[in-house]
Amino acid sequence: MKTRNLLQPLLASLLLACGAAQAQADKVVTLRVHHFLPPSSNTQLKFLEPWCAKINAESAGRLKCQIYPAMQMGGTPPQLFDQAKDGVADIVWALPGYQAGRFLVTEAFELPFMGVSGEKSSRALWTYATKNATDEYKGVRPLVFHVISGMALHTTKKQVRTMDDLRGLKVRAPTRLATRMLTALGATPVPMPVPLVTESLAKGVIDGAMIPWEVVPAMKVQDVVKFHTETDPIMPLLSTSAFVLAMNQAKYDSLPADLKKVIDANSGAEVSAWAGKVWDDATLIGRQAAVEHKNTFYTVPAAEVKIWQKAADSVTTEWVKEVTAKGYDGQKLLAEAQTLLSN
Repeated sequence: MKTRNLLQPLLASLLLACGAAQAQADKVVTLRVHHFLPPSSNTQLKFLEPWCAKINAESAGRLKCQIYPAMQMGGTPPQLFDQAKDGVADIVWALPGYQAGRFLVTEAFELPFMGVSGEKSSRALWTYATKNATDEYKGVRPLVFHVISGMALHTTKKQVRTMDDLRGLKVRAPTRLATRMLTALGATPVPMPVPLVTESLAKGVIDGAMIPWEVVPAMKVQDVVKFHTETDPIMPLLSTSAFVLAMNQAKYDSLPADLKKVIDANSGAEVSAWAGKVWDDATLIGRQAAVEHKNTFYTVPAAEVKIWQKAADSVTTEWVKEVTAKGYDGQKLLAEAQTLLSN
């Protein structure tokens, strides 16, 4: 009888523990996902929402996303990375380059005329960044690294056909390396996050913007500019930007093992390549908005692009020196990035 009396509390404790463990296993985890573009943007509709739907399905409904577009959780686009690091948001889609000089190693993929397609470059960036730039992402767990499918120049009053046409034009620049490139090409760069571009164009604060086609319809840029300049598609991309989908490390660590596996299965090189392809596919859609607005287009021929490339070589040379001064082998990093992009 005594043994029976002793076993009853033990069994009850075990049942409670099992029940608590099962409740934890069944608990729905809602991930707060923050980004800076409108909810109508290609990034949300074709990348973030499908990604969230996939982890929801693969977790049998136990992982959910609450997406907050257009900085609805507060702050500014340059603060997104630290919002993930500090746990303000669980996951962010951010442009590290908005914090000038902080992500030096990652910047290799933002050098002038480095990229090819978004898909191929994004797969290469994942391999490069997870090997060489881990110190830059302490406090977060990178899920995806990707680049966009290049930039075009969008201007209000003047069609850009040659490098001489850029002289004196105030042009929005997305990152510090793009700022340096525009300076090398003779323009006057004006660094700013993309949400400020449309109003700045409309008010004449800037004469043009270097932005990807993907964001043109979401930001209604086609309504405030008249001219669009692209570069010959046989040449490397004029400029690109490196993005990260990053998760707060502590949030990831708090997940049960099976949910971690779901996140891991939706991270990595191939998911990064998919994100890059989303941007590749969006180029035609974004461009069509300007076509329908009856704007004017010009494609800079390869011979002229080579003149631009030569002028921008100084940006790459300076980056190698700067990164080397920080203790890295800048030339080796550049060569590795170039090799990955050419494979």
